[in-house]
Amino acid sequence: MSKKKGFSTVGAIIGVVVVVLLVLAGVAVIDGNNKATDFEKYDFYSVIEPTPDNGNIGDHVKGDKDAPVLIFEYADYQCPGCASINPRVNKAIEQLDGKMAVVYRSYLLSYHLNGTAAASAAEAAGLQGYWKPYADKLFAQQSEWESASGDERTDLFNKYFTEVSDGKGDLDKFNKDIASNEVSKKISFDMGIGKRIDVSATPAFYVDGQWIQWSDAGSVEINGKTISWDSARSGDDFIKLLKEIVEAKLGN
Repeated sequence: MSKKKGFSTVGAIIGVVVVVLLVLAGVAVIDGNNKATDFEKYDFYSVIEPTPDNGNIGDHVKGDKDAPVLIFEYADYQCPGCASINPRVNKAIEQLDGKMAVVYRSYLLSYHLNGTAAASAAEAAGLQGYWKPYADKLFAQQSEWESASGDERTDLFNKYFTEVSDGKGDLDKFNKDIASNEVSKKISFDMGIGKRIDVSATPAFYVDGQWIQWSDAGSVEINGKTISWDSARSGDDFIKLLKEIVEAKLGN
């Protein structure tokens, strides 16, 4: 098995197959209908552990999953707004020092032709313990891969995986997992939740079941306190808003 640079013969064959599958994945967005899944048994506002319904891939959490305040984010790796807000989310988590964590779920937009492929790559990286650095890499390098062809995209995604794993990741397994049923089920499961809480655009953030409408005026009710804003689109304003929500949740 190849774990560093280069491909084995088997890996090369897998790579060709994955290119074809990713081309298809790039255009066919997983719709999240999940007719066989009983979503009523899941609490959408808690961390969902691995189950057969999500391909045995649990929620991805930025920060401590046992943090007292959980914010839920629905995003598309090809969404420009998601890319711009991502470093601010990371900064807020760091500054709040264990008080807040962000649960990330994929919500793919049909007009992002490489969005499904990117989400699949992130999930595949996660199966080897590299979800967060890979997700951060996809957002940071979005302009590099968003319009890439199938071959170009596969090369870039492989390069990113090698970089975030410092060459220690299993590249053959990464390519197999991208096209796996488990990864497809995880993305579809995330989409299914998003559809059931009426996500209509990305990024979408929620606290206590309330939408944090960060790009326009809005408000949320936290512990009997109304937190309102004109717009939290800028980085400092969004971080400030998250801090106010966390303080209210903790009764400060």
